[in-house]
Amino acid sequence: MSSKPSSLSQKSSSLNSDFIPHVTVATVIERGGKFLLVEEKASGKTVLNQPAGHLEANETLIEAAVRETLEETGWHIEVTGLLGIDLYTSPNNGITYHRTTFAGTALKHDTNATLDEGILRALWLSVEEIKNFHSAPRSPLVLKAIEDFQTRGALPLSWVNHYPR
Repeated sequence: MSSKPSSLSQKSSSLNSDFIPHVTVATVIERGGKFLLVEEKASGKTVLNQPAGHLEANETLIEAAVRETLEETGWHIEVTGLLGIDLYTSPNNGITYHRTTFAGTALKHDTNATLDEGILRALWLSVEEIKNFHSAPRSPLVLKAIEDFQTRGALPLSWVNHYPR
């Protein structure tokens, strides 16, 4: 038996044992050919993003998506399907995000809602308006999620499970 370490053990020993990706959710909400987005401050820049944020303790991914959309836009929504799961490492901060993106339907707008800190405003924009907007998307995931919504649609919510429940 060789005493030389295998390539797998070499990779394992070189991994950062403190690596913990941030679990996030986002929603793609379409109404009349326009998509609900937020203009926000991130890393000192003004950017466009889907309503999105971190999973909190004791909530499901779907509950987090509903909560984040309300907190960032003032819109009550119904989550209708799963669009995708992405792993993205931001070049701005080096953080890896494990993002679950959902499709949903806008139900009612709360005009008195106070938006989360850092959110400048909620907007309804077409894909063309997003591409030409003065603020760039926060990450490539913004347009990718919309393209996924338009081209392949969403999976049923039965694909999303939470244990125990």
